[in-house]
Amino acid sequence: MSIYKDLAPIDLAGIQTYDLASRPSKVTVKEFAHPIAEGDSIREFLGKLPDILAIRSLRGLAEQIRRARDLGKPIIWGFGGHVIKTGLAPVVIDLARRGYVTAIATNGSVLVHDTEIALVGFTSEDVDATLGKGDFGAARETGEILNAAAKSALAEGVGLGEAMGRSVSALAPPHADKSLICDAYQNKIPFTAHLTIGADIGHFHPSCDGAALGAASHTDFRLICSIVKELNGGGVYINYGSAVVLPEIFLKAITVVRNLGHELQDFTTANFDFVQRYRPMTNVVHRPTANGAGRGYSITGHHELTLPLLAAQIICG
Repeated sequence: MSIYKDLAPIDLAGIQTYDLASRPSKVTVKEFAHPIAEGDSIREFLGKLPDILAIRSLRGLAEQIRRARDLGKPIIWGFGGHVIKTGLAPVVIDLARRGYVTAIATNGSVLVHDTEIALVGFTSEDVDATLGKGDFGAARETGEILNAAAKSALAEGVGLGEAMGRSVSALAPPHADKSLICDAYQNKIPFTAHLTIGADIGHFHPSCDGAALGAASHTDFRLICSIVKELNGGGVYINYGSAVVLPEIFLKAITVVRNLGHELQDFTTANFDFVQRYRPMTNVVHRPTANGAGRGYSITGHHELTLPLLAAQIICG
């Protein structure tokens, strides 16, 4: 006999049930994956993936990117430095040549890593091994190129991204074909750089001019606002691997455009990263597209897996 004298287990005899076949469900066998066969083409492989969750989002995003190209609307890719460090620049360059990249926005780490790739074919130093000696970030060429470009950008009234493209391209680097900066500059694709002063290695080099860095980056902010304005009616913004800086830049660009009275409806946003963090989800996926203004996607995973998969879906889907 229970010690809970006034408490008895509820009687379930009166529970009402229904036939399973009558219930709407989220998943059916029609959406299931199909086994992969040796010799499948990329298109056949993509068609065999399950039409569920992230794959459904990937297909929806790819469809909107193709639509944006057909409409002549911007397809803006925002990149954090890890995209460059995982060797994905050639995939992005190929997408650009197919018309699926019309503008690139970056944080400061992209400038560092992409420049080093272009110059010497490697990047990403071992911070644990160099920080103790005070050598971390002290590579001379990287800092000098960045800081000289900022000064020339200030003098000429252009953005830091454009100035970096010109400076790095002028060196005829041996790995220019793997460089987003060089490819964008050579093909006149707008390339904007959005800095956090003090966060990048060149900012503590003797050649650094904080005023020049700030002015050049602010010019790029105004430039990205002009590009975001054109998202109305079918454009796409993709945030790839930036957890803080670019989501904040994008949100401010959205408010600038709407504050100036420009309509911004029917556009698509997406966030890709290892984990879905607050700022990208809020500032890229949800807030800009709220109240029916557009559609937002979020896909979680390693860049070196998700970006080639997205590219394949865009091209072959």
